[in-house]
Amino acid sequence: MAAPYFYEPQINKRHTSFELSEESSKHAVQVLRMEVGETIQLTNGQGVLFTASISIAHKKHCQVSILSATEIPAPVKQHHIAVSPLKNNSRIEWFLEKATELGIHRITPLICQRTEKQVVKQERWQQILIAAMLQSQQVWLPILDTPTRFTDFIQAKQKGTKLIAHCLPNEKKALTTFAAANDCLILIGPEGDFSEAEIETALAAGFQPVSLGDTRLRTETAALTAAVILQQF
Repeated sequence: MAAPYFYEPQINKRHTSFELSEESSKHAVQVLRMEVGETIQLTNGQGVLFTASISIAHKKHCQVSILSATEIPAPVKQHHIAVSPLKNNSRIEWFLEKATELGIHRITPLICQRTEKQVVKQERWQQILIAAMLQSQQVWLPILDTPTRFTDFIQAKQKGTKLIAHCLPNEKKALTTFAAANDCLILIGPEGDFSEAEIETALAAGFQPVSLGDTRLRTETAALTAAVILQQF
């Protein structure tokens, strides 16, 4: 059985011993009932995987001895999805979890003209990303931006190939056309789609229109479809 994974953002390669956070301590000692001498794995979410042995099994102040630290190179593909938040929290949270499992590099909550819910539970979203990173045994935590208004986002300097998935019947290329690129940024709009003005603004700023298929998708399905295509093809 693989050693359990824990997220500790403060740990670094200089540590020879480390005290787990109270949350991690409780999970290791009280929930998993781990004891002195048992092995766990830790990551700081920045590409380092630590193997450690429990030296003090305390439910609030569990301490470990670091056995090894391995640097994992950043993924070659560093894709960025800017997606409109949804009124239904569970649907967008499902996307966050799956996007993290797939290895998406960055997620931006994009506040559009037709976005129904403009307030994001940032801390909860962050916890979903952390849990998904641990569950999928990764060591790179996706970057989660603060909510950004569409016009501000478009005007900012962005990295990589810039794409927009909208529903207007304009000429578009299939997203698979760009799947070989290592750095893509794709915009996914709200339930009512981007406004025509937003689409025009994006195109004028160099965003290329793409198609995700022949059917009209919900926001969270469109975002996940984009993640799958960009990461897997």
